[in-house]
Amino acid sequence: MPPGFQDEGLRAAVALRAGRPGLPVLVLSQYVQRSYAADLLDTGDGTGVGYLLKDRVGQVEEFLDALARVADGGTVVDPEVVRQLLRRHRDPLDALTPREREVLGLVAEGHSNGAIARRLVVTEAAVGKHIGNILAKLDLPPAEDTHRRVLAVLTYLRA
Repeated sequence: MPPGFQDEGLRAAVALRAGRPGLPVLVLSQYVQRSYAADLLDTGDGTGVGYLLKDRVGQVEEFLDALARVADGGTVVDPEVVRQLLRRHRDPLDALTPREREVLGLVAEGHSNGAIARRLVVTEAAVGKHIGNILAKLDLPPAEDTHRRVLAVLTYLRA
């Protein structure tokens, strides 16, 4: 959603439901944002709400059926959203490979990508790819008002 093409739509959906818990809301998202999904599904009595992934809504009929169910007070949740919400109580670092954990540990020590590359004897591009994977696996999508690298380090330090 414009203007930032980030998480404005998800934030708006959560705010709408918080302000009017009975308002039917169906979110179509490119990715699963667990915190927003949990907040959205926790609003009101949990009825009249849905969270679907855009790439999994394959047919117009499926979408219209989901929309009608939500409008009628039903709940529609993409299976991938359910899977990720059930995972959220696990250690978030479990999803990382040993090399990604090593890279994140070096980031937490304050090393730059260049310093990490020299230390691990890899290219800076490889470090950048590892960091991109880390951010994705830790469910840290781009956002205007947060620094994902810092959030990743905080996750590492809490684990």
